[in-house]
Amino acid sequence: MSANHLLNLFDRPTEPVFVPKGDNEVFVVPEEYLTDRFKPLGSGLTDRVGGGAKKITVKKISLPDLSLPMQLDRRAKFSLFIPSHRKMAARLIEVFMGMRNLEDFESAAVYTRDRLNPHLYTYALSVAIYHRPDTKDLNLPSLAEIFPDKFMDKSLFARAREESNLVEINQREPIEIPRDYTASDLDHEHRVAYFREDLGINLHHWHWHLVYPHDGPRSIVQKDRRGELFYYMHQQVLARFNMERLCNNLARVKRFINWREPIEEGYFPKLDSLTASRNWPPRFNNSKLSDIYREIDNMKFDIQDLERWRDRVFAAIHSGTVVDGDGKFVELSESRGIDILGNILESSVLSTNRNMYGDIHNLGHVAIALCHDPEGKHLETFSIMGDTATAMRDPIFYRWHGFIDDLFQEHKNTLPRYTTQQLGYSGVRVTLLEVQTDKTQIKNKLFTFWQQSDVDLSRGLDFTPRGPVLARFTHLQHRPFTYKIMVENTGSPRMGTCRIFMAPKFDERSLPMLLRDQKNFFVELDKFTVNLKTGKNTITRKSAESSVTIPFEKTFRNLDNQRPAAGVQLEQFNYCGCGWPQHMLICKGTSEGYACQLFVMISDFKDDRVEDNNQGDNRCADAVSYCGIRNKMYPDKRSMGFPFDRQPREGVDTIEQFLTPNMRIVDVAVHHTNTTVRPGVILEDN
Repeated sequence: MSANHLLNLFDRPTEPVFVPKGDNEVFVVPEEYLTDRFKPLGSGLTDRVGGGAKKITVKKISLPDLSLPMQLDRRAKFSLFIPSHRKMAARLIEVFMGMRNLEDFESAAVYTRDRLNPHLYTYALSVAIYHRPDTKDLNLPSLAEIFPDKFMDKSLFARAREESNLVEINQREPIEIPRDYTASDLDHEHRVAYFREDLGINLHHWHWHLVYPHDGPRSIVQKDRRGELFYYMHQQVLARFNMERLCNNLARVKRFINWREPIEEGYFPKLDSLTASRNWPPRFNNSKLSDIYREIDNMKFDIQDLERWRDRVFAAIHSGTVVDGDGKFVELSESRGIDILGNILESSVLSTNRNMYGDIHNLGHVAIALCHDPEGKHLETFSIMGDTATAMRDPIFYRWHGFIDDLFQEHKNTLPRYTTQQLGYSGVRVTLLEVQTDKTQIKNKLFTFWQQSDVDLSRGLDFTPRGPVLARFTHLQHRPFTYKIMVENTGSPRMGTCRIFMAPKFDERSLPMLLRDQKNFFVELDKFTVNLKTGKNTITRKSAESSVTIPFEKTFRNLDNQRPAAGVQLEQFNYCGCGWPQHMLICKGTSEGYACQLFVMISDFKDDRVEDNNQGDNRCADAVSYCGIRNKMYPDKRSMGFPFDRQPREGVDTIEQFLTPNMRIVDVAVHHTNTTVRPGVILEDN
């Protein structure tokens, strides 16, 4: 059998499994696999519904106990933050991972598809496909194609159904999604909605949590420096969001630290859940958190619990140790402390002691997501903060993560500061740093504009005629650019790691930033290895080669059209699907040019190198900085965010004072043009 058949199971998630899928293929299922509704109609059902389709015969197997994941209603919503839902997902992943071969895996996946909640099923099946050796090369469809309702305005779907029912395939036109559909400019937070509601950014967040599940078999959860990556990925999201806020004359994110005071910002997502046929609940201005007691979700905790866990984590950070489940002390060391803390705070099954330090991050999401109906009196479900695919749309996400990051920074502030010896690279001097916009002579100026791109919804539109139905998004885009770095090496030939960061030059009051603040605003743009010959070296690197982003086509692609042929060239969408979207690599800027500082450092490869004998998967190393490489150790020995992850050394107040000879900064301006470019059009210089 072909592993590709599994991809049909993502097609039209609420249509029965015996209806034709994908490229007109149909599963022929044993009668016992039909749900109670369709069993009386018997085995002739497939012939009736999928007459001319190519048949895929499913083997009958004896199935393990699925009573736990079956507890979630098919029409309910699924949240990775709710403990009972996490246990269900972990059990289902365990079942899928435990199947002896591909045939059994397919059989289990077909049997469970029409019996389980589609969101729970899609999540668990995706995690299993990533982590099973016999399916890891499969090219998973984007979540925006499976559940488009998580990413776009509900009014779009009536129009999409009309288009697919009434218009011939070759005459269908894309349905445009307005850029301002969730709020008006009366809401000042709406100025950064283009960032929060960006399709690629929300897909990145969902995908990261797929690659790094916090529950499930330990063999899947336990990945190299997983807790530290939880810290770093979210810290970078926060730094990027703060930069966008400053571009739009907004103050940096105000941490959500007093959970007894009202949440100033409201948010009305304008999304519908197509599977539940319900609206996503809004949050009104000045909503308050309450103790959560919901029998339907088997969940009970108080705001006081969150406060108690927070205080214990603070105490642990300042004592430099955490207490494990056996009552032993574990040191929060310079190298491992941040990783231990990341697993405790998230918290994952790797948490040193969940009884002691609780589940702050996840249950904080839940408390906010259920503030409108904490006891389930009104039979309302959670808001968008309860789903990893939608949470980043809500302004409170960034305030909540501002608090979480605060705990990590508290730990980082206890660590010894980097010395000039640790930062320097003897005999290596960076003599020039500049960026040039491609196909122009313009230096140290970057340009952004609006671009439209299409996404095919047909995979997620159940019970409608086949054929593409396109939705047209408008998103930020930038002109491609190239870094040019000149390095002088007075020693013998050697290797270095080139690290490129960018940060705002001025704060909210237009004053130059002090490094103790600016260090948390530096966003990583790229990191790569360089060979330095003796003497002068010129390094050039294209913006599209960034180690933090995934190519534009991975976010916006037309189902199967852009997939290369099978074989070595088959681009996997596994870890490759995880990564910051290329179109959001730099901030929006301003019309007059937003002042930033571009920083480069060449560090000693001997100190960065990781000895790793695992035969990992380098084909999927697109966005290693935020996502790592599958089955391999994180490819950089230094702390994530180095050299900006700690307070600067004594006597250093500004980035200029921080520099050693192997570093350089240059002022760059980010110019935004309020022009919208149609899909596929490349903006050339006039």
